[in-house]
Amino acid sequence: MELTTVSLRSFRIPSNPSFLSSAFAPTRLVLVRSTSPYLKISSQLGKIKPLSKKLKVSEKTVTNEVEKEILSEDVLVIETKQPNSSVLLNVEVTPAICQDCYKNVIDGVARRSKIPGFRPGKKVPENILVNYVGRDQLQRATIESILKRTLPSATSSMKGRVLKDSIRIVTKFSEMNESFSLQNSLRYDVVADVAPVISWSSEYKNMKIVVEIDNIINAEVACELEIKRRHKAMGALKIVTDRGLEVGDLVVLDIFAKKIKEDASEGESIPSAERIGFHFDTEEANNLLPGFLDSILGARQGETKIFNLLFPESWEQENLQGVNAGFTVVCKEIFYRELPALDDSTAEKLLPGSNTLSEVRESILEKCREMEQDARDQATDNAILRQLREIVELEIPQTLFEEQGRQLYGAKLLQIQANQKLDEQQLAFLTSEKTVKEYLESQRANVSNIIKQMLAVGEIFKCENLQFSTEEMVKEVENSLAEFKRHNQDYDEERVKDQVQEMLEGAKVLEWLRENSDIQYVDV
Repeated sequence: MELTTVSLRSFRIPSNPSFLSSAFAPTRLVLVRSTSPYLKISSQLGKIKPLSKKLKVSEKTVTNEVEKEILSEDVLVIETKQPNSSVLLNVEVTPAICQDCYKNVIDGVARRSKIPGFRPGKKVPENILVNYVGRDQLQRATIESILKRTLPSATSSMKGRVLKDSIRIVTKFSEMNESFSLQNSLRYDVVADVAPVISWSSEYKNMKIVVEIDNIINAEVACELEIKRRHKAMGALKIVTDRGLEVGDLVVLDIFAKKIKEDASEGESIPSAERIGFHFDTEEANNLLPGFLDSILGARQGETKIFNLLFPESWEQENLQGVNAGFTVVCKEIFYRELPALDDSTAEKLLPGSNTLSEVRESILEKCREMEQDARDQATDNAILRQLREIVELEIPQTLFEEQGRQLYGAKLLQIQANQKLDEQQLAFLTSEKTVKEYLESQRANVSNIIKQMLAVGEIFKCENLQFSTEEMVKEVENSLAEFKRHNQDYDEERVKDQVQEMLEGAKVLEWLRENSDIQYVDV
């Protein structure tokens, strides 16, 4: 079937991680190669295919969301809008077309068949052909011929809108075969996904963006933390024997945890909260359960502390949010650091090549300022993209959702394979359709957000007539190909070019939005 299909470049994930929020930023220019049909990564939304012949539409009427197309006096199509940017086509083929296709099938069988008693080329009576080949086989071949002949015309109303590889006949072949008659029309239904219509709940120009900046990325703060870390690394550890645990010490702990039931009795263990031989720096307690450090301060070597703590509702592990837990913590060893003086005499050890503490601080501060700016830029891009996906309005086609979700799953599977060698049974389970579909459903919100984000960026690039130079394109493609070659990775050069183009388009959009938005930075 030949039909013009739609390919919006922004449908694919931009290769530059800065285009996506940190929650789902992919690695740069990752191409997934797999023989599994469930991990097919080559995009279904390929380049626009040229239409080899025009399909004439003789008449078209529109009533609300239903369009009737009389393509000819022999084919009638009723198009109805469906959810998720798809359309349903009810196709009716007249008996004249059915009979003509049947005749062509009979003629073809007569030419190809060698029927006993008839010389090649001699006309064979229809009833003999039917008996020789089988009525059911001829009928099935006729239906296939009708579908092949009428489907391109039936779907011509969607040319320029339909997403590649999304057209599917949803009427079961068995139903068509059962109801088929040369004296009646043949009816079948077709469903296809079309390019979503993009609108905005509010203007993307002059958006008000609030960017929250974590104090830890502040260059001054980060610099002092780095100097402190390097200074601590120079210290010698000494065992504490004459006092309890204090802030600044290092301690080795055995931690046991159980859920506390409503009647205050102990419940099941909490494996994810338990540790044996846990080395804990008491100056780095930011990620600990609130109250944990205070509960063990003062403990001496060999002492056991027993206490209850409540996991906050904001705890990262959902299954522990709001859980009341009982902890038993054994303080096995306590160490303190014997630190050298923090002055010019230790400058060389803090940063090789430095003569003074001032030089160390200035050099580290310069690096931290660069990191701070990168972090601010990343945070700004993420905030802009979050705002875009909140104001963009569109229906996500199932074809696009599946394609994007399977790309993410493919990347995840590659990461798993890189971290551990999978046996055939594990690989079969991870690539099974059931596992993939469960992943897609669990990541529906995440995948939908990525798609909204990408389509919004692509729409702005088009609407604002943004451009990038050929030199930029050539340079980035060369860099990308060199990276693949350096890591001995296979690559599709055309795919790389597409990804580079998407990356450059995304960069231009973010640059334009930063210049055309009201951005406010808030320290948190």
